[in-house]
Amino acid sequence: MIYYIAGFVLLVGIIVALAFLLNWLSYKVLKNRIVSARSWDLNVCCGHTDGGGINTDIVAHTKLERMVLADPLNLPFKDKSFNRVLCSHAAEHMQDPEALLAELRRVGHEVTVIVPPMWDLSVFFNFFEHRWIFLCFRKVYRNRLPRHIRLPMAAYIQRTVGQRIRA
Repeated sequence: MIYYIAGFVLLVGIIVALAFLLNWLSYKVLKNRIVSARSWDLNVCCGHTDGGGINTDIVAHTKLERMVLADPLNLPFKDKSFNRVLCSHAAEHMQDPEALLAELRRVGHEVTVIVPPMWDLSVFFNFFEHRWIFLCFRKVYRNRLPRHIRLPMAAYIQRTVGQRIRA
């Protein structure tokens, strides 16, 4: 019996370590590579991402240069004001990710959306912040969102406990 318990604990430890490693790879390595690959006129993000142009954030995580806090579904910019728009790790927090994409396409000519892919195991367990799971293995999409489903139990947990990121 003790061997089964030890084996289970070891398996859980390996899964947790793998989840942390894949999350680090997704959010720190690959995201930073994508963001720094070009300059962005407008960046709509959730976090500490500086896209180089005007930065907007769905929540005040940190103060960045050229920061504008704005409702991401009602951006204070004219139609097609920007050539390159970046949306980094914000869509999974939104009540309506398609409405976010529509607003980004309204203000920008080219919209690049970065989402957490399914191989980043943390997407299945972030009930306190995320509302959506994107059914994809790539991180980057141009002018579209990948297929997505509601994160199971997230709505209940967020109603009961509260959502850390309100978007």
